[in-house]
Formats: sequence, C-alpha cells, structure tokens
Amino acid sequence: MMQFDFSTTTLNSHAEGAVVQRILNAALSAVSPYEAVQSRLILTMDQFVIDDVEIDLNEIGRIFVVGAGKATFPMAHAVFDILGERIDQGLIIVKDGHFDKELDLTPIEVCEASHPLPDERGVIATQRMMAMLEDVAENDLVLFLISGGGSALLTVPVEGISLDDMREMTEVMLASGATINEVNTLRKRLDLVKGGGIAKAVNHGRLMTLILSDVVGDPLDAIASGPTVADSSSFEDVREILEKYELTPMLPNSVLDQFLKGLAGDVEDTPFEDDQIFEKNTVHLVGNLKIAANAAKEQALAEGFHANIASTSYQGEAKIAGDRFVTVMREMSDRGIPLARPACLIFGGETTVTLRGDGKGGRNQEMALSAVKGMSGLKNCMLVTLATDGGDGPTDAAGAVVVPETLSRGEILGMDVSEYLANNDAYHYFEALGDLLRPGPTQTNVNDLAFLFCFENKNSL
Repeated sequence: MMQFDFSTTTLNSHAEGAVVQRILNAALSAVSPYEAVQSRLILTMDQFVIDDVEIDLNEIGRIFVVGAGKATFPMAHAVFDILGERIDQGLIIVKDGHFDKELDLTPIEVCEASHPLPDERGVIATQRMMAMLEDVAENDLVLFLISGGGSALLTVPVEGISLDDMREMTEVMLASGATINEVNTLRKRLDLVKGGGIAKAVNHGRLMTLILSDVVGDPLDAIASGPTVADSSSFEDVREILEKYELTPMLPNSVLDQFLKGLAGDVEDTPFEDDQIFEKNTVHLVGNLKIAANAAKEQALAEGFHANIASTSYQGEAKIAGDRFVTVMREMSDRGIPLARPACLIFGGETTVTLRGDGKGGRNQEMALSAVKGMSGLKNCMLVTLATDGGDGPTDAAGAVVVPETLSRGEILGMDVSEYLANNDAYHYFEALGDLLRPGPTQTNVNDLAFLFCFENKNSL
C-alpha cells in the first residue's frame, strides 16, 4: 500500500488521527497509476491484452509510448516494466517534480513542464511529440497515457494564438468559477493537440489510450481536453460559456477572434465521433474517483466505522460545498442520519472557486475554511478535504483538517475566518494552525475527496 504522511497538528493529537491517515492512504493506494496499468495490461508471449482488446505483437511494427499528465510517469513505468525492449520510442510530459529521477525509462523520454498554466517547455515537448507521431506507420502501435493536468502540459497553440494568450485565458477561466469541462471546451478551440488532435497526428497507426480520470463523471473528451477522442462539444458551446460567465471583456482579442471565426464557420471545429481518424482507436479507463472512494469506504468499515459514499460527483462553489458538509455532519452528530456514530461519510468530486481576493489556497482548503464556523458547535467531528494529486490549486498543500475547536484556536491567534474567506486565503489560515495536509506529489490524480467523521465520544480530542 502507498504510504503518505498526512500529519497535522490535529491529526497528531487526535485519538483517531492514525485511523484517519490509514483511510486517506487506502484511497490513494487504490488509484496508484502503476498498479492501475499493471493490473490491466497483460502480455503473454506475443499477445498483448487489455480489457477485450487483443493485439498480436507479431503483426505490430514499432511501439511508441507517449502521454501527458501528473500521473503519467508511473503509468509509463508500468508499461515499461511490461513491454521493456519492445518499446521503440517514447516521450511523456509531466508536471515539475512529478517523476522519480532514479528510474530510467529509456527509450521513453521524460519532459517536465508547468501546471496549471502552460509554459514554453510544454509547447516544445508537445511539438517534439507531434513530430515523433508523424513518423508512425500503418502497422505501428501508439500507447497514449493520459491523466489529470494533461491540458496544461500538452499544448501547441493554433496559429495566431500565443502562449501568453493561452495563459491569460486559462487564468480568467479559473478565476471565473467555470468547471474544468467548460475550461477545456474553450481550450480545445485554441490548440492543435486537444479535441482529437493526437488522433489526427497518428492517423494511420493503431492508437490505444489509457486514461486515469480526474474529471467528474469520466467524460473521455474532457479529460486532458480529449487529445485522442471525439469531441462532444462545439463552437456553440463556446458561445454559451462566454455568455454564462460574461468573459468577452476579459479575454485576449486574439482568442475572441478565433472563437468568432469558429462561430462563423471560418475555422474547422474539432472532429466528431464519425470521423475516420477514430476507426483504429481504443480507449481504456484504468482508474477514477469511484475506485478511490470505494477503497476509503472499505478501510473505514475495517476500522469499525459505519461508512458510506454519499456522492462521487459533487460540484459547484467550494464555499457552498463546505456549508453543506456542515449541515450533513450536524445531522449525523445530532440524529445519526444518514450514519450513526462512529461515522465516516465520503464525498468525491471537484468544486470551483470564484476569486475575489488575492490570498493563497485551493478549492479543498476553501471548502474546509468555509466549514470552520459551522463546525464549532459540533461534538467529536472532523472534516478532511483532500486533493488526490497532493497539490490543491497553486499550493504545496492537498487540503486541510477541521474540528470543532478549529475556530477557537484561530481566534486565539487573532484570525477572523470571515476575513480569510473574503480574501480566498485559506492556506495561511490553516498553515498558522498546522492543519494543512502536505503529503507531497502523490503521482496520481482522480479529483478530490472529502471525509466527514463523527467519532464516538470517548475518541474525541
């Protein structure tokens, strides 16, 4: 089992702190990218099998291993351990620091780039990948590995769009409260590789995509902006998103011009399902949030909790989600609904944050901060929020821990929760209390988890 250090001031002093850490580790272990790929790919003699797809390697020319995302390195490591010398060439793009420098996957080259905003390193690495794929022949096999973060790491802007334009648009979208699906719908129209672009590049060769999902509901064309699959969105969806968030005045002129050309039919839209480029493609989902949530539930049951999964698709504003968690926890604490003590209720999904301040934090930290006041009146309860990739927003924290005493501890330090919320500054609030979760990069990424605990009275702080 993967083991990460989730120590915080509260978890270290709580009677159930070690138990909580075991439950968090169980969730992450279940979606280990290496194990997810290793358990699905089978090589017997010259037969390469995944799910119901069998490939006779005697009929395959060269094998290419490419991909992008926060979890792509361990996925590539698993493929390397299975296929070894059969791999002819490869290139993967990972977020800075999200790979093991001690492991040599040659001939698979590892390139680092920036996330969540793209940088020039990502563009150069993607261009090199595209040049590699142009050489793919009809009897070659391309294994494409995708995980969360791929949209920022895998990028080549279309003509007339600069990398600065892409960054500016991404920043505006992230600050607007738009969902990741909506962000990616716009990204696809500005990039050569997104929305089926990799499938276009491979064209004649055989393409097999392995996906570790970080998008609620697992829509394949939204994960990393769907570089190898048909697109379900169109320029008309772009129009609706621009109007919904009133984005037109805030976007670069070049970006708006591209969207207007697309709406006028002057720019070709992304390929749809009936396009011939997808005829030789297969797509395989190897891990997602449901797997992580189920593993956490099973561990909680083994630890003696009444445990259940409330949802794996929560979305919306992080502050509102935090308030709702408090309401649910109050029902559990006072009435034993939906679970009696000791209880562990699990939520999974991905919220958004509409930025109004200039503080530091991420959606999981903001969810936790919004729950601090409401939890102050409860007894023997705990909220833990967790970004499964180990990094919540642009921070080194994955989330935070809240207990009924959190509010009073903050007040002793002179901190006003309302002020920190108004400034989107959850990071500094929980940092002062020592209650940020800092497991480091987990090398997996399947959205976010929130754990609502109501302990037996004897197990309180």
